[in-house]
Amino acid sequence: MCLAIRPGLTGGPVKSNGIAFAYIKATEGTRFKSSQFNSQYTGATNVGLIRGSYHFARPDISTGAAQATFFVANGGRWSSDGITLPGALDMEYNPYGATCYGKTQAAMVSWIKDFSNTYRARTGVYPVIYTTTSWWSTCTGNSASFGATNPLWIARYASAVGALPRGWNFYTFWQYSNSARPNPGDADVFNGDLAGLKRLASGA
Repeated sequence: MCLAIRPGLTGGPVKSNGIAFAYIKATEGTRFKSSQFNSQYTGATNVGLIRGSYHFARPDISTGAAQATFFVANGGRWSSDGITLPGALDMEYNPYGATCYGKTQAAMVSWIKDFSNTYRARTGVYPVIYTTTSWWSTCTGNSASFGATNPLWIARYASAVGALPRGWNFYTFWQYSNSARPNPGDADVFNGDLAGLKRLASGA
């Protein structure tokens, strides 16, 4: 079981509650850096969680390359140590305005490729892509361009994962609830065992 931890959320003994790993918000756009990221990330490390960081995409304000660079410089680095998950790119409905951030489907695909390729060039791995099937269909035209390279973190609050975006035959992570109570954050599962999770954190 995993947590997706947003700024402002703290928790108690999550490891003893069965949590194996966590994704923690680090950045958004090219200006926002979570003031709580370092303490949350260090806390996850100190209790023995496999952990990673995520970036909330703002395709409306700067290029994918600029945001990938900002992310890597502010918490998004990766190393093949078996405890650091590849950084995640959070692609979802725009809370500030237009659903697809004012971009055409083709432009959105290009933006995501720009982020993904820059992140890989700087870290050696492709980022995980977090999204919903609905958003992906609406804003990328259900692009199949990333299934062969980027692990999928699908969000669907239901008892079954449902249809996946085109290009992915399976999910790597599934966010199935927006509450992991009594733990902080959203509730997620890894599609595999602990050994597989460690392989992902090792770049295998």
